[in-house]
Amino acid sequence: MLEVVQLTKTFTNGKAAFHELNFKIENSTIVGVLGTSGCGKSTLLRVLSGLDSASRGKVLLDNVLLKGIDSRVNLVFQEPRLLPWLTVEQNIDFGLPEDIPRIKRKEIVHQVLELVGLTPHRALHPKHCSGGMAQRAALARALVRTPHVLLLDEPFSALDAFIRMQLQEVLLEIHQKSAATMILVTHDIDEALYLCDRILVLRGQPGRLVKDIKIVESRPRHRGSPSLARLKENILELLDLSVHHDFDDNHLIGGSGI
Repeated sequence: MLEVVQLTKTFTNGKAAFHELNFKIENSTIVGVLGTSGCGKSTLLRVLSGLDSASRGKVLLDNVLLKGIDSRVNLVFQEPRLLPWLTVEQNIDFGLPEDIPRIKRKEIVHQVLELVGLTPHRALHPKHCSGGMAQRAALARALVRTPHVLLLDEPFSALDAFIRMQLQEVLLEIHQKSAATMILVTHDIDEALYLCDRILVLRGQPGRLVKDIKIVESRPRHRGSPSLARLKENILELLDLSVHHDFDDNHLIGGSGI
């Protein structure tokens, strides 16, 4: 269980990224974070990963307070950030602790290469990889430590639509086999509806949680499902992106479920 309690992040200039966020995430679920630009989504992931510190509040993982970098939590950025002088296989190996014996390292890396479908391309350097291959390598590098929580900051945003859908399927397969808890920041409502068990909707500057939506449709899901289409319209209304809406902030804040 990942628990966020009264979490607030304020920068040194006095501007707040998000304010008093409260939510709990059960193990082995995929949770999406949606919201318009500037509501603190990426900053939230940086705080959860330990790369940034919160101004107030706390984060607990299995009832233990998270402080700074924790090996149980790993973050995948928007861009792959692979080391250009290393091959795909070496980049993935780079994510492992140094004290793991060589034979065991090779076994772990081989398993992860298979999981993300990169075994035939393991000897390539990043400059010879397509965008989709590079992002698979970044996912693999994060997975070699078998994190309890995998944070994903718009990992597919730079990819074309077809590659993006392919990697969404890869992510679901990874989730099924690894049972990791995943938190996915995305601007793509369709992506969140297709992948996630829940969606946290943030709004405002600073960002506040205005809705916690549970998606009850079982997997595998149909991208054109009428129930997902209705949820999409509700989310658009929540974010003031729909032509027709009748929600107000007082009605939204603290809401749960649609």
